[in-house]
Amino acid sequence: MSGPRAPGQRAPGPRVSVPGARGPVPAEGPVAAAGRGGPLVARPAVTELRLSAFAGHRSAAHALGPVTLFTGPSGSGKSTALRAYEALARLGAGDPLDEVFPDPAGCVPERARPDAQGRRGFRIGCTVDGPEGPVHLDLAVQAEPRLRIVGERLTGRGRTLLATALRDPGRSTVQAEWHTAGATPVTRAPFPDDLLGTALLPLRVAGKTRGQLEVLAAAEQVVIGLRSAFACDPRPERMRAPVPPGEGRLRRDCGNLAEVLHRTHTDCPRRHHRLAAVAGAGCAGPVTGVGVQELPEGTVRAVLERGGRPATPLGRLGDGELRYLALALTLLTGPGVLEMDRIAEVPDAMQSLTLLADGLDRGLDGRQAGELLRLATDIAADGHIRVAGAVGERTAGEARRTPGVTVVDLGG
Repeated sequence: MSGPRAPGQRAPGPRVSVPGARGPVPAEGPVAAAGRGGPLVARPAVTELRLSAFAGHRSAAHALGPVTLFTGPSGSGKSTALRAYEALARLGAGDPLDEVFPDPAGCVPERARPDAQGRRGFRIGCTVDGPEGPVHLDLAVQAEPRLRIVGERLTGRGRTLLATALRDPGRSTVQAEWHTAGATPVTRAPFPDDLLGTALLPLRVAGKTRGQLEVLAAAEQVVIGLRSAFACDPRPERMRAPVPPGEGRLRRDCGNLAEVLHRTHTDCPRRHHRLAAVAGAGCAGPVTGVGVQELPEGTVRAVLERGGRPATPLGRLGDGELRYLALALTLLTGPGVLEMDRIAEVPDAMQSLTLLADGLDRGLDGRQAGELLRLATDIAADGHIRVAGAVGERTAGEARRTPGVTVVDLGG
């Protein structure tokens, strides 16, 4: 195990040996992409979210397609489902448990009663499809009296590849055992109880036996699928003022949208041309382009170009227009332009970005929501982008009529 980490420091990224590289990669599967001059390769992607006992969810398993929208009345658990997905993504990236769940008691089902030792907790999991087939990850988290992972199971192809269990409550470790299939069928070692064991496997498994290689490939598939997520929650009140130019990586609140456009407006003219077309479909008045103005004080602001008319600074747009533009830009870009840990050691052909958007249609009118939905399905069709969001009933109604969209109704 590596040395101690500073607070908030992520665990080292996995040593990735591209999953499936040991043999031919099947073309079938939920996510596929054409390699450069080569056969189709499957990109790891989360295809099921399990909420066995999480807040208001019990024994729930939700299939996730290229575009998945959760809907239902207020309090039905739309935001909670996305919160569980984001939590798994952060754990897969190496974030410690207390940062991922700052209020763990709020994740415990309301009617859950403590056991004789005063322990309560919650259970979540997911399935990640890819070259190794479906690989399942399930977690049992103790929230009280102390936050810790008390059980983790990684399974694939009908075999338990990793299992952890709390053996000694007085220690900050769990006992882990993983499939080896060599002279010793199983390898055992202590793992920290505040980190995802699956994300640690590439650092701990030698990869010398066939069983170890199987474990590594499955773990790396799960880590890649989970880490490839970006939670986006555009805040119009933070998007109106000019901003200093910088590295141009879009933040979660999209408050630096102008900075990102300043960086990218010359990098990819085709993306900007498409963003202008999307802006014209969802913003009032004629739109001929999306531009950036450099101001005397050294800041930049984004504008909608109006042809022969004066440009409109984005600060003058309505809240819905700003959210619409920010979400559209996120769909049209990729990890290199988003404030997220890009998995540099994995080829682009093996990655797909999942946009997590709670309140995807918040503040949007019907036309804007429809245009954003069409853009999402169009972009998702090539396998590079996936979407998991929460929407109201009006948008869900249109989504049910849209091919390629999975609607999860939590209303009953």
